[in-house]
Amino acid sequence: MNTGRKKSVLSYIPGYTNNAVLQVIIFSAITYTLLAFSWAIIKLVFDGDSSLYDLHFIPNLALPTLAAYKAHWWTILTYGWFQNIGFMELISNMLWFYCFGSVVQSLVGHRQVIPLYVYSLLAGGVFYLLAQTLPGNFGYCPPYILGPRAALMGMAVAAITLTPRYRFYLTETFSIPILVVAGIFAFLMVLSSGYYMPVVLMLAGGGLMGLGYIKLLKAGYRPGGWMYAFADKMEGLVTPNERNLRNKQGRNNIFHNPYRQQKEVLQDRVDDILDKINQKGYNSLTSEEKDILTRVGRE
Repeated sequence: MNTGRKKSVLSYIPGYTNNAVLQVIIFSAITYTLLAFSWAIIKLVFDGDSSLYDLHFIPNLALPTLAAYKAHWWTILTYGWFQNIGFMELISNMLWFYCFGSVVQSLVGHRQVIPLYVYSLLAGGVFYLLAQTLPGNFGYCPPYILGPRAALMGMAVAAITLTPRYRFYLTETFSIPILVVAGIFAFLMVLSSGYYMPVVLMLAGGGLMGLGYIKLLKAGYRPGGWMYAFADKMEGLVTPNERNLRNKQGRNNIFHNPYRQQKEVLQDRVDDILDKINQKGYNSLTSEEKDILTRVGRE
């Protein structure tokens, strides 16, 4: 009988659990589909009139002007996760995210991707709102902003900060430097901003957060650690912890069988060490833990 933690349907997708880039892409596709479905239902019910969609859906998701923000304060948390744009624009955004996010994930681990994404959205939203206080036409902006552009910029700057000499190999002999790819991306983002200063500064805010996040990581801080700690704690309140159940079962086995095989004990120890690497990095291991990994790798 399986007494472990219940798994979500998405967890059965190969690589999903430890791939934050894939998680964000799937979530973005789901939110886009929900918005498109809502729009279609409203048009169908109201004989082709989609004005209710613009009146009730978008204002509660998109980041509005500074004057309207007080009545929709939560939108700084939602604007970057929804996209009310064409399908090809969604594909374009996710390709850029995969391009830079996969580099970040491969270098600092999957647990840094979503916190960086969220912080970049928040920083971009703050810059967007504050920029509207600029004098004259500099503070003029669209009625609302929706989409992950600030997060994409944050991910691009983070990737460059981590490895400025990285190259994307398209073939065995042909590659493109990440700086060139990022330059093209930044140019397209500014071009699509409509040259609204608040939108440009929103991109700048996301980029600055990407830079600052990586600087904090290199200094030994874990700015996104609390997110996963909180999520794990909340999940543990409603679902049985697989590790605790396994440890409890192991203790019972030892009680009934004091001659438990050493190989099983070692495997539990290796699992603990791998979890520690995943959360805090390889440098957090003690010399004893490193020796255990080395010994297991030779077997």
